[in-house]
Amino acid sequence: MITGARVASPNGIMDSGWLAVSGELITGLGTGVPPEGEQVDVGGALVVPGFVDTHCHGGGGGSFSSTDRAQFVRAIAAHRRHGTTTMLASLVSDPIPILTDQLAALGELVQDGDLAGIHLEGPFIARSRCGAHDPEALREPDTDSVDALLAAGKGHVRMVTLAPELVGGIKAVRQLAESGVIVAVGHTDGVEEQIRPAVDAGATVATHLFNGMRPLHHREPGPIGTLLDDERVTVELICDLVHVHPTMLRLAARHAGGSRTVLVTDAMSATDAADGTYTLGKLDVDVRDGVAKLASNGSLAGSTLTMDAAFRNLVLGAGMSVPEAVRATSARPAELLGVTDLAGTLSPGLRADLVVLDEDLRPARVLHRGSWVPGVRQEAST
Repeated sequence: MITGARVASPNGIMDSGWLAVSGELITGLGTGVPPEGEQVDVGGALVVPGFVDTHCHGGGGGSFSSTDRAQFVRAIAAHRRHGTTTMLASLVSDPIPILTDQLAALGELVQDGDLAGIHLEGPFIARSRCGAHDPEALREPDTDSVDALLAAGKGHVRMVTLAPELVGGIKAVRQLAESGVIVAVGHTDGVEEQIRPAVDAGATVATHLFNGMRPLHHREPGPIGTLLDDERVTVELICDLVHVHPTMLRLAARHAGGSRTVLVTDAMSATDAADGTYTLGKLDVDVRDGVAKLASNGSLAGSTLTMDAAFRNLVLGAGMSVPEAVRATSARPAELLGVTDLAGTLSPGLRADLVVLDEDLRPARVLHRGSWVPGVRQEAST
């Protein structure tokens, strides 16, 4: 029994709330006097669902763009300490043979339940908007390449980001969507006339809106205006207050609303680790004061964001409400991934994944599948 909590339930914040946990599952919640059972009193702290991150490249010094299981385990553990209990592993652009090897290695962790799936961010993206992706690894999508990646993923590829203006782009969108893969538009230089057909063909996500795409212009909305204004599209936002200004976060989140806003980290291996020199794929990255930039040109290279910080930034930095932050960090991404029967809300029958947040919205404790996560420490959350 978790008692003395302000519970962020699907119906709003429940004061003087309690949650009952048995094994790996939530078995009840309510207010007032809890049923009998071993009690953990959280002293009025806010309890929110475990975070769901649909875009993450690594953490704790470990990268998902690898075949090294030890790196995968470090990355997952680092984010779990910050409250992320469900996540996709994102891969940066690489040659097809390298990606197939990485997919095979990561697939083992998907089978084990440590990952909810894999996200391919490339290699089918625009060279002019490639950001921290190796330009030599980029290519236009073709049927055989898409088939090879899906086959290597063995059903674990849940999302693919691509630039629809590339030759074969719209055909690839349709091919992926028909295969049950979430198609995201990103790292694109396309204009509205190239973006809209991708949504018509089945694209449903905007990869880190604003970043890695043609800027918004009042005479040419480009991908930002087109995707943000389309009710069929869920928009990712990197809420580190570095990638996107707080005012733009508010504008995007309020326009898209709770049904279409998802916070992501886009975190790389330096997350929850010291400043220094790292790699993202094959590219060198310098991390100073927690900001990751390519050593070659100073372009932002992912982030060192964790989901608890994204939650906090949306509330304290961008002025959104706690229920809005809960939806953007848990409920909506769980809906997007189709795992609402497992995660995303504090509801009986779902996994006992939750985060206990102190008065500063920093994690005090994290519960993952009914067990307290070791190593959670407030000073690690930035």
